[in-house]
Amino acid sequence: MNWKALLEQVEKKLAEGSTDSRRLFHGRGRCYEGLEQVCVDSFFPAMLVTLFEPHEGEGELCQQLWAMAEPAGYTGVAVQRRYLQGAPVEWEAGKPVPAPIARRGELKFPLTFARQNVGFFLDIEPGRRWLEEQVQARLGSDEPLKMLNLFAFTCAFSVVARAAGELEVVNIDVNRGVLNRGRENHLSNNLPLKGIKFLQLDALREFNRFDRRGPFQLVVVDPPTRQKGRFDVGENYEKLLQLLPTCLAPGADLLMVLNSPRHSEEHFRAVIEKADSRYRVIERLPQSPDFPDRDPDAALKMLHVRFGEDT
Repeated sequence: MNWKALLEQVEKKLAEGSTDSRRLFHGRGRCYEGLEQVCVDSFFPAMLVTLFEPHEGEGELCQQLWAMAEPAGYTGVAVQRRYLQGAPVEWEAGKPVPAPIARRGELKFPLTFARQNVGFFLDIEPGRRWLEEQVQARLGSDEPLKMLNLFAFTCAFSVVARAAGELEVVNIDVNRGVLNRGRENHLSNNLPLKGIKFLQLDALREFNRFDRRGPFQLVVVDPPTRQKGRFDVGENYEKLLQLLPTCLAPGADLLMVLNSPRHSEEHFRAVIEKADSRYRVIERLPQSPDFPDRDPDAALKMLHVRFGEDT
C-alpha cells in the first residue's frame, strides 16, 4: 500500500505545531485515490487512525505515523477498525492515552475511543466558530439571549456558546447518556450550569414539551442522517422545520446542518424554503480546510438561516 500522500499531509500539519484537535488526513472526501477509506485525527497527545476497510500494510502505516508523532510530543497511535464488528480500537504504537480529550483552545472535551463516535465531531468546527460570533454579537442586549440546541449529542455547541458569553441554552437529545456527558463537558470546563438545560426528548415527536421555553434567538439543528425508528433527514427534516417557527424570535439566526452525501445543497435549500417562507438562507458556511471533498454536494452542509425579520 502506498501511503505517501497520507504521510505528506500528516507531516505538513504536524509541522504547524497546534495542539488543537483536527483532522490530519481526510480520505473520505475522495481526493486521494486508494485512500478513500482512511482518516487520521489528532487528539493530542493521541493520534487516531480510522480504517473503514481493511488495507494491506496497516501496521507499517502506524509505525511511520509514530515516527513523525513521537518527536512532536504524542504518546500513542490508536487504530479504530470500523470494518470489524464493534469498531474495536487498538493502540498500535507508543503507549495508550488513558483519558483522551479533544482540545479547542482552552476548552477540553473528554472522548470515548471505545465507541464508534468518539464524542466530538471535527468537521463541524466552522459551525462552532459561527456560533461564537453570533453569541458575541448579541451580547449586551436588554433581552435575555436564548439558544436551542437540537440533537445536542455531547453538547459541544452548548459549551462553545456558554464559553463565548452569558446565555440560556436548551439542549435536546433522545439519548440520556450523551446529555450526561454534555453536562460533564460544561463542568470540566468550569462553565456555570445556571440557565443550561439538558432535556431527554425526541426533537420531532416531543416538540411541544420544549417549544414554550423560547422564544429563541439562536438555534442549532444538527440531526443524524438516519436514527433508526426516530429520525431520517429525507423524511423528517422538513417536518421539524415546519414546527420550529412557533418558538423562534423574529430575526432568529439558525445553523441548519445536513450530513448526508445523498442530498445536495440545492435540495437542502429547497427543503428549508418549502418548510416556511419566513426562512431565508443567508449563506453556506465554508468547509473546514481539513476536510477537502471532491464533491461539495456530498460534503457536510452548514447553512446560516435567518427567520422572520428582514426576510
